[in-house]
Amino acid sequence: MIQKVKSDFLVAAPSFTSGVGRLLDWYGLYDSYNVSHSGHEADAKAMFSDWRIAGQDVYSAMLDFENTQPVK
Repeated sequence: MIQKVKSDFLVAAPSFTSGVGRLLDWYGLYDSYNVSHSGHEADAKAMFSDWRIAGQDVYSAMLDFENTQPVK
């Protein structure tokens, strides 16, 4: 089984409790996102994630192709 990689690492993952916490957070101190030390690091993380997902798609397509070929 292929482990699916998600590309949502740059956005917050809200939950019910974090939503309730945001009701009391008037100054926006509660919000935290995936932080990088520099713009270059953020770009590198995003590019790595994009290429990883592209590779996952190619691998999945290869497996699908193998499964559709008749057995010799």
